[in-house]
Amino acid sequence: MGLHEAHKTMLAASAVAALAVLFQLGGEPLRTGFAWDRGALDQGEFWRLATGHFVHLGWSHLALNVAGLCLVAWITGKTFSVIQWLAIAALTLAVIDAGFWYLYDGLDWYVGLSGLLHGLLVAGLFVGTIRGDRESMALGVLVLGKLAWEQVAGPLPGSESTSGGAVIVDAHLYGAVGGLLGALVFWHRVRSDASI
Repeated sequence: MGLHEAHKTMLAASAVAALAVLFQLGGEPLRTGFAWDRGALDQGEFWRLATGHFVHLGWSHLALNVAGLCLVAWITGKTFSVIQWLAIAALTLAVIDAGFWYLYDGLDWYVGLSGLLHGLLVAGLFVGTIRGDRESMALGVLVLGKLAWEQVAGPLPGSESTSGGAVIVDAHLYGAVGGLLGALVFWHRVRSDASI
């Protein structure tokens, strides 16, 4: 993708960050009203399937996720068009939500962008890896190692104290799966001049 498309991707990432900040400014009432909540979803509050990923535990949690979003946009932002990124994001959120609902029946409540961030990062790194980009390969190995660590040993040391609450590592795994599925849909359509 060209430089113009990269700017659009950064603007889209900025819009997501701004939305998350607006939710955070609403405090506890918005967090409670928009979090991914199994009981509320069971009562038909389906907006939580989307909004739960944009509310956060607190300002430190939000800051970590916004920093992660900026980093992902900077590393992989030129890989897909904005429309493709939006489709990949939607698929990633759907996979996370389905994973929570059907595979993680012990999860009652969730907030945060980290699952989506893992999906977007994996989608971009997948295309770079297919093209033989060594940076993408190296980062992909690190992401796989992180996901494996989390599944075996739990959250990375210090991540819960930094974010201000429990880290739901399965969100990262489900997000990565969703991002990979999204990348598989679009990677053959991406021009070969896009790289990280």
